[in-house]
Amino acid sequence: MSDNTMRIIDLRGKRLTRAEMLAAMPRAEMGTKEATDLVRPILDDVKERGAAALRDFEEKFDHVRPEHLRVPVEAMKQALDELDPEVRAAIEESVRRSRAVSASQVPQDFHTDLAPGARVAERWIPIQRVGLYVPGGKAVYPSSVIMNVVPAQTAGVESLAIATPPSKATADGLPDKTILATCAILGVDEVYAVGGAQAIAMFAYGARGSEPQDGEVLCEPVDKITGPGNIFVATAKSMVSGIVGIDAVAGPTEIAIIADAGANPSWVAADLIGQAEHDELAGSVLITDSEDLAKQVQASLDQRVPRTEHAERVATSLTGRQSGIILTDNLDQSIDAANAYAAEHLEIQTADADAVVPRIKNAGAIFRGPYSPVPLGDYMSGSNHVLPTSGTARFASGLGVHTFMKPVEVIEYDEEGLKTLAARINTFAVSEDLPAHGECVLSRFIKDPYDKATIKQQEEQAGLR
Repeated sequence: MSDNTMRIIDLRGKRLTRAEMLAAMPRAEMGTKEATDLVRPILDDVKERGAAALRDFEEKFDHVRPEHLRVPVEAMKQALDELDPEVRAAIEESVRRSRAVSASQVPQDFHTDLAPGARVAERWIPIQRVGLYVPGGKAVYPSSVIMNVVPAQTAGVESLAIATPPSKATADGLPDKTILATCAILGVDEVYAVGGAQAIAMFAYGARGSEPQDGEVLCEPVDKITGPGNIFVATAKSMVSGIVGIDAVAGPTEIAIIADAGANPSWVAADLIGQAEHDELAGSVLITDSEDLAKQVQASLDQRVPRTEHAERVATSLTGRQSGIILTDNLDQSIDAANAYAAEHLEIQTADADAVVPRIKNAGAIFRGPYSPVPLGDYMSGSNHVLPTSGTARFASGLGVHTFMKPVEVIEYDEEGLKTLAARINTFAVSEDLPAHGECVLSRFIKDPYDKATIKQQEEQAGLR
């Protein structure tokens, strides 16, 4: 057996209940309790000591003690000036496509007229201040800057702040220069050299300054936090949820590929490796009704994994419990398995992909056909790569313009519109033992809503019945 052999989950000949199908799916084990115990004191300390705590935690976890927790605007301009022209062109094309898709996502206000003088309208209002987290760790993600900032700007968010870990590779202890250059391209000037759970605490509680360059207030609290991160970031977001809004509690990244006998095994293997490169806990899942394809994909993995740069990380991911090859009886069962797995990224490499797409109910994003691999969505398709993980695509969606807006209903009834409903509202309120609700409506039309003995008579005299 090769060191890169993926485990087999054989569903052939089985008729599983929904619960059994969900249980059969490969998932990573998450040490959430341990993470909670570690994160809680970080949140408390940042809330109490502000910037002083942030510097201590950066030194402890990222091995950098930033002089400037808030990145000087000049540093971002310099990073943009020094950016490789080809990288800049790629970033700008990604931004262009993302803006085009985001513009189409903006929800429209509407109103419904129910009767003369009776209207309910709905307004979409941008969230006022948002904190966007951009991870560091094993890689740098200027793409995540784009995926968070563009829809927020399109939504009309007034105040955007970005937090991203400082880089040991920079002499000044500032974040990665490509990330800073991307912020400059997007026109974001509030950027913090803060990573991990401490960044989430800073966004949730705000942070007062501790050194002259911080000012009295380093960072004001935000209304919502978005963006992916490791288990400590995800746990911190979960713990501050309710104090602020969050987009989701993200787990490790994942891909599922529905493929049939006609799929190209080398391309399937390359796509599995591409996702496994992210993290040792990343999930790579092949769902196929072709045992021959499964064997060919495994053979291709044996050839490809040793030749990719992060071979050890990839091999750990592919052979982990969160990855595997799911063998099915037919395409119908493959689709059932895909809907149970509810992948963050779902590729469809089948003979008739168009027939499969409408049958997918649960996926963060669907990549249709062999020429729509996941990295296209990671960087430049125009879609968003911040997507639901760990099976949450069964009830959640990816980040988009809607993430940064909230629908608010506006109720517009005039005297006549309310008058036609007043007696019925009172009847409803009394049935719920909330008579003051009815009294508040009746007060607008009758003299004494508290005289229960004459209520009906008063209603009739007022023309409410």
